[in-house]
Amino acid sequence: GEEYHATTFQQDIAASLAFAFILNTVLRIRGLVGGRVLMNFLLGRYHRPLREQRVFLFLDLADSTCLSEELGDIRVQSLIGRFFFDVAQPIARYGGETHRYIGDEVVVTWPCSEATKDARCLRCVFDIQDHIAAQSSRYEGEFGVVPRFRMGMHGGEVVASEVGDDKREIVYFGDTVNTAARLQSLCKEKGKNFLVSGDLVAAMALPPEVKAEYMGEVELRGKAKSVKVYAMSRVDTANWV
Repeated sequence: GEEYHATTFQQDIAASLAFAFILNTVLRIRGLVGGRVLMNFLLGRYHRPLREQRVFLFLDLADSTCLSEELGDIRVQSLIGRFFFDVAQPIARYGGETHRYIGDEVVVTWPCSEATKDARCLRCVFDIQDHIAAQSSRYEGEFGVVPRFRMGMHGGEVVASEVGDDKREIVYFGDTVNTAARLQSLCKEKGKNFLVSGDLVAAMALPPEVKAEYMGEVELRGKAKSVKVYAMSRVDTANWV
């Protein structure tokens, strides 16, 4: 009797600990690579290259070199970490997938159908701006500065594939990714903080509070054809009657 119950109790404890360990491991991996990416790994979706229609957002922290000189390497990395944590909430809210972090830059992607539905990709960006603005006093108090950032967005066909051996990763290849990155780089030259390709603007109905300012056709490095570019902003609703 007693010996049997003790053995059963120990087995239950061992099983509970094993389950908790597995669950914690899965959650940690999910946190590192993202829920969709983890599911795609498990399903083997990208064992062979696939063509997909996707929207990409490149979001870059502005003046990070100057910030590093002012704050020092440790504090600027703390600022970048806080910034990435804060922008993750709006990204998740609008169904975006954080593809990767590159230094002080974050790359976000959506399937085109999800990104253009109700202009979710645009709404995501404005939500990010609002969220950072709402945290401005906290940034000022902790770092003495509020992060500024520049964004480029484009959509189209890419090839998705799983690569690597000891470190597996899903990567996207194609002109679509490069164009989004080039638009982000163009922001500084144009004095704008959010540039979107004309192809993507034409692929969705813009919300009434969003204004698209045509910047002309621009020749981007690495592209044979010029790209129509729009600077996106919100209409000043304070003046509405």
